[in-house]
Amino acid sequence: MATATKAPESESDTRKRPMLLELYGTSMGKKYAMAITGVMMLGFVFAHMIGNLKVYLPVEADGTPAIDHYGEFLREGLLVPIVPEYAALWILRLGLLVALIVHVHAAFALTQANRRARPEAYRMPRNYQAANFASRSMRWTGVIVLLYIGYHLADMTLGVAPAAPEAWAAGAVKANLIASLSRPVPAAFYILANTALAVHLYHGMWSLFQTLGVGSVKGTDWRRAASLGTTAIIVIGNLSFPIAVLTGVI
Repeated sequence: MATATKAPESESDTRKRPMLLELYGTSMGKKYAMAITGVMMLGFVFAHMIGNLKVYLPVEADGTPAIDHYGEFLREGLLVPIVPEYAALWILRLGLLVALIVHVHAAFALTQANRRARPEAYRMPRNYQAANFASRSMRWTGVIVLLYIGYHLADMTLGVAPAAPEAWAAGAVKANLIASLSRPVPAAFYILANTALAVHLYHGMWSLFQTLGVGSVKGTDWRRAASLGTTAIIVIGNLSFPIAVLTGVI
């Protein structure tokens, strides 16, 4: 009696994807990717806010604002001479860009997977009411923050579309900040984006603790306090800049 022979597997069938891609292909892998990239971006947002507080320091002896010297250090002095000028800054920028892309893709993929698994869940009033405002608005606050990042880079960082084109100058961090935020529309967009950032950060940190298994049911109050406190420090610092410019403090 003839026996059927199994067709040999093709190279594409036997070749496996790298372990990290295999992990990312799972829902849990995407949640971990969101958590890790979220920590990276949280660190950047916090450091960025601390650096921008130098706008309140007095002008230095050579007549240059302290924040302008800080910007010059980031461009030309960070990790120099270990790496060439500008290299460390661009490495950080590219790393954050990759983190942002992964974060957005993972969030989109998880949302689509949840919709396929529970196509009617988002239309049920009871489920909608049970979720808090921060969790329900994560996608929209994320979109607002993402749009503002693009605008902020074009306005103050790269100068390709400054809010005040007649006043923008490369390296003049304080002057560019004042020129932009002294105008009502850019200032309002800045305040809106940071309000959205506050909501996004709060729920993002809460989810981060859950994903990484930090704390327990008994530690709910601690997690809430940590999420709220970190968010408050970052957003209050950021919101102080347009308020200070519009009130003439700086």
